[in-house]
Amino acid sequence: MANSVEKKDIDWTALGFAYTQCDYSYVAHYKDGAWDEGGLTTDHSITLSECANIFHYCQEVFEGLKAYTTVSGDIVCFRPNLNAQRMVDSASRLVMPPFPEDRFVAAVKEVVSANAAWVPPFGTGATLYVRPFMIGTGNTVGVKPSPTYEFRIMVTPVGAYYSNGVAPVALTVSPYDRAAPHGTGKIKAGLNYAMS
Repeated sequence: MANSVEKKDIDWTALGFAYTQCDYSYVAHYKDGAWDEGGLTTDHSITLSECANIFHYCQEVFEGLKAYTTVSGDIVCFRPNLNAQRMVDSASRLVMPPFPEDRFVAAVKEVVSANAAWVPPFGTGATLYVRPFMIGTGNTVGVKPSPTYEFRIMVTPVGAYYSNGVAPVALTVSPYDRAAPHGTGKIKAGLNYAMS
């Protein structure tokens, strides 16, 4: 996508890996077996019932990708279709309705374009972090999938995740898998990061 927008006046080289609220997020809702049209929002808050599924049964999946400004000034994302595919796989594993891959990619492009002023300039080492996520929003007391869901994409400009750079580490290669068979090890869900 072309970038002719004036960038925000911030010190891009001093950004850490932390949240800075941008102008727009994307939101879509699932109810009665279908996703609504969805679209951009300036409301960055989510209001939920104390009985929302996400709090009790952890139906939540997320992705993470970045938008970059190229040397020519264009804004690009690296293979968002693969993030869309993994989110579909993750949602299916947690018995959540998948957000369609084509809509995922279109929504990423829409929210990045709307926040073009927040995409750091080329050469700063910073990027616009794009965090699509989906949560179970319906009231569920018993163990069952949520009847409603919210899909959102938030964005924030970030610096390097490892502020001191990346150093080599020793690894062990093993034929064994640390993830339990038929578990959640290969999906991107918040429950896999609870002990981090």
